[in-house]
Amino acid sequence: MNDPIIQVNHLKVIYNKGKQNEVRSLFDVSVKIYPKEYVIIYGPSGCGKSTLLYSMSGLQAPTEGQVIVEGRDLSNISKKDMVELHQTGIGMIFQAFYLIASLSVLENVCLPKVFRGEPKKERQEDGIKLLHRFSIVEQAKKFPSELSGGQRQRVSIARSLVNNPQIIFADEPVGNLDSESSENVMRILKELNELDKKTIILVTHNPDHLHYADRIIYMKDGKVVKEEVNKEKRPIDALNVPEVNYGELSNELKLLMRTFKNLSLAQIGSLMVPFKANQLMSHILSELSHEQVQTAEGYLKEFLFKNIDAETLFKDLDMKYEAGGADWNKRRAQSFIERVTAITELSGIIAKKNETESSEALVGYLTRLFKLKLDKETEKIVASFLRLRIRNKIDREELEKRLDAPKRIGGAGMHSVTADKISREVEIIMLMKYS
Repeated sequence: MNDPIIQVNHLKVIYNKGKQNEVRSLFDVSVKIYPKEYVIIYGPSGCGKSTLLYSMSGLQAPTEGQVIVEGRDLSNISKKDMVELHQTGIGMIFQAFYLIASLSVLENVCLPKVFRGEPKKERQEDGIKLLHRFSIVEQAKKFPSELSGGQRQRVSIARSLVNNPQIIFADEPVGNLDSESSENVMRILKELNELDKKTIILVTHNPDHLHYADRIIYMKDGKVVKEEVNKEKRPIDALNVPEVNYGELSNELKLLMRTFKNLSLAQIGSLMVPFKANQLMSHILSELSHEQVQTAEGYLKEFLFKNIDAETLFKDLDMKYEAGGADWNKRRAQSFIERVTAITELSGIIAKKNETESSEALVGYLTRLFKLKLDKETEKIVASFLRLRIRNKIDREELEKRLDAPKRIGGAGMHSVTADKISREVEIIMLMKYS
């Protein structure tokens, strides 16, 4: 890094200058931002950090001083050059998202390209690529009001990137988000800096975010009070994670957590759907690419949330990647949906029927799936073990042991590989039952 990509010299911003209600937002601020840096401007509310951000982006005219972006003094450039800078040189991410309610997600992302007169096909292809990247391509046809806060912010980030700017300004981008969505957005910004080599300037009052930055500019009362360089960067997994009190969990969740190590209390309720979609994808598929699996998982979440039906899921899985689909073939998509439907139907039976009916349905399904050849006596033994698992008297490992154990000591006498497959299938069904 040689020359700064942004240079602020003795900047002053005064509102209502000379009047009784005069407010000095910035006073003699000088800052340098270098290419590919991740800089956080930090301070309490009202300290002038957002005003500094808007001044650097050209959205706020200075009262005195100078702002130079990519070698150009913003006070001296033409209106045409300023428009060009805002369209292609910088990207803006706001706390309030500022998505157009009447436009679809894809249309919102492509909007900056519309203003540049780019052909519809080309701009939509670029928009789809970004929606794939941020794992929201399944939301492309929805409107902003149908999305969560975290999803809307990812759409906002995609929109800011669609013209491939080198500088990204983010004003309290996670201020309206829950903790999980906040971490997702912060990881995206860090990835844009580290992998895409974008210059990131982020405003925040949250000290928990400071470890993401290469450099921190501290502000107070309209002035820069100090700067700090992070010589050692904290990894994500070094963050403090609240300890789970397993004593407060139901016996059913305790048993599930023994199998699914990443299952936490934070994923209970509606948050179980993304976790279940991830586990179901991993369970059924193995040879698809990461992109194909990731895209399909997004659509599977929509199916599990009951936002789409099986027919729509099939179309989305079969659709070409460039059009926003998962790019599977029809045969694979049909096979996958049949498996998912069978698993979800069985989970519904277990949730609503008695143990005897549930275990009989399970035995029938497992026999067909794994082409088992069980005599009547073995069927009864397997059904008895399944009833114990349904009642949460045993966990997956114990079920596997009993299926694998010889008949002479009360087991089902199955091959160890078969016992492992059956126990894992049963556990996925048990997970799908939970809500």
